[in-house]
Amino acid sequence: MGMPRPIPGKPRRTPRSSRVETAQLVLPGLTNVHGTIFGGMLMQWIDIAAGIAAARHAGGPVVTASMDRLHFLTPVQLGEVVLLQAQVNFAARTSMEVGVRVLSENQVTFERRQTTRAYLTFVAVDENGRPRPVPRLHPETADERRRQKDARGRRAVRLRERRAMKNG
Repeated sequence: MGMPRPIPGKPRRTPRSSRVETAQLVLPGLTNVHGTIFGGMLMQWIDIAAGIAAARHAGGPVVTASMDRLHFLTPVQLGEVVLLQAQVNFAARTSMEVGVRVLSENQVTFERRQTTRAYLTFVAVDENGRPRPVPRLHPETADERRRQKDARGRRAVRLRERRAMKNG
């Protein structure tokens, strides 16, 4: 299947044009008995940031198709600031992979560390909730081209897993 052609009069969509950065404060109601954030809360914030990035690229509504490669690297503590950075890594015909990096920041020392990483797939939808084409992604840097290449590999794995689930 071919990739969608650029829409005349519309700017080229780059990973940078989809980029989102948002911040949240870890409050007491968001933590468990260990004083660290609930994983589900972090997953919600990841889904929201990634959804905004995907919608920016798609130029309209999107739905979450999958969340994978979610790695909790270090715990996020009560009182820390959570920074979520998301951008589209790859765009297929109607779907996109969005990478999200989560950092935590100590409010006293301002030290930052990466705490979580995830990849999500979104599908652009029309007014009837049916999949619709998304613009082609145009990486600008060597790092963005590497991310696109890596995302193609992850997509191939996801498609194989999806076929196996449907046949199993």
